[in-house]
Amino acid sequence: MITLLQMPNDEVKNQQSEVAVSSLIETSQNQGISFLDFDTLLNMLDASYDSFSNCNASLGEVLTDTIEKKMEVEVDVQTIYEDILSEGSDKIPKLNREMHSRYIHEMLNRPLPAPFSKLDASKTWIAFWLMNSAALIDNLNTKEQNNAAKQLMYFYKTSSGSKNTVAGFGGGLHQLPHLAASYAAVLALLLSKNENAWREIDTQKVKKWLLQCKNKDGSFSMHVGGESDTRAAYCALCIAQLLNILDDDLRKGVADWLIKCQTYEGGFAGAPGDEAHGGYTFCALSALFILLNPDELMVSGLNLEILIKWTVDRQYSLEGGFSGRTNKLVDGCYSHWVGGTVALLELLINYNKYKINDPNKYLSLIDRQRLQNYILCCCQDTFGLRDKPGMNSDFYHTNYVLCGLSMCQHFQIYDPSKAQKYGNAFSAYPIEIEQPNTITILDDNHVLGIDAIFGVPYGYALNMYTFFSNL
Repeated sequence: MITLLQMPNDEVKNQQSEVAVSSLIETSQNQGISFLDFDTLLNMLDASYDSFSNCNASLGEVLTDTIEKKMEVEVDVQTIYEDILSEGSDKIPKLNREMHSRYIHEMLNRPLPAPFSKLDASKTWIAFWLMNSAALIDNLNTKEQNNAAKQLMYFYKTSSGSKNTVAGFGGGLHQLPHLAASYAAVLALLLSKNENAWREIDTQKVKKWLLQCKNKDGSFSMHVGGESDTRAAYCALCIAQLLNILDDDLRKGVADWLIKCQTYEGGFAGAPGDEAHGGYTFCALSALFILLNPDELMVSGLNLEILIKWTVDRQYSLEGGFSGRTNKLVDGCYSHWVGGTVALLELLINYNKYKINDPNKYLSLIDRQRLQNYILCCCQDTFGLRDKPGMNSDFYHTNYVLCGLSMCQHFQIYDPSKAQKYGNAFSAYPIEIEQPNTITILDDNHVLGIDAIFGVPYGYALNMYTFFSNL
């Protein structure tokens, strides 16, 4: 347990830190270094209003366990940043594609160790996380795609629901159809590009099952008789959109229910009256984007101003990464859940409020360089990516941290012609940021642009939707 006496807000330690930072700044100026990532990292060590461990930050709150843990994380992150800066601008870590790729493909191509048996109901998720991670760094291969498609269709065929007049995916063999498992399975299948597997999906049975999961108030339950939240609505709409079965019966009341989930803070909760959360906010806003075009969304009852404030407040100035809730710890996965929300909000304010559709003039809501610095400096394990320093890598964080890195490097551009031709869900496309004052993107760090709604490399989702539209 760290105590206040051990924190860098101790006067002596703080003075030493200030001297070290000042020395680094002077050195960079003398050497003529102006790299955005290096300069941003220097600024991240400066006094910040949201850093509990900084002497210039007010400690007017009771020292809860969460605040003490946040202090510990800040110290870990600050130490990492200072060590990197002391070595010079050319020592900022790059994305270790080779080691992360080895991790991803090793796990895709071998039986998982025995401890993973507790994730038996999450097999569709494991397939999606690993396949999407491989696709984001552009090295998903055909063998892996076909093997995954074959296994996923076993889950579909042995799901108890598929024996009746409805169908969905369970998380593993002989399991109940579940919206989260089905969402992950459909996304993994679209990554497989295996049209033979796609043809085996009885879309009308899936639609009947989705309607069984739909509630009278417009919400969806994760499974028949299960819990209702914004995740369920998002998963259901994604599945229906990709399989081309989204109709008025599935749409009815959903947008109104989602709007009720926006909280007084600005973010969205899992259900009306609950606490705002980064994951639920992404799910709610993405679901609204499937249902409504930007003009409709602006008059839907969404309080855009407080949503923007809550979202940008999730980025911590010292760490550079996002938290998922107010006063909670930074976590690499929110690079996607909050970062994906940022991308959609930027689309709204640039296209609707300021009528900007030129990426060279786009307004960025967050400091992308700070977030990229956090990802590259603090979220890389030897193999795979992780939540924060001191944590181990895992499939979940490897995928969503890479998704967040993609968001850092791309803006989402609204295309009305795509909306008219394919629907609202396919109206945005990513474009790499070329604004030199926004972010530095080295070739080694580059990942593919993702679909704003579905969180997969751009083009995969539209490919599946087009296939089912032509059946």
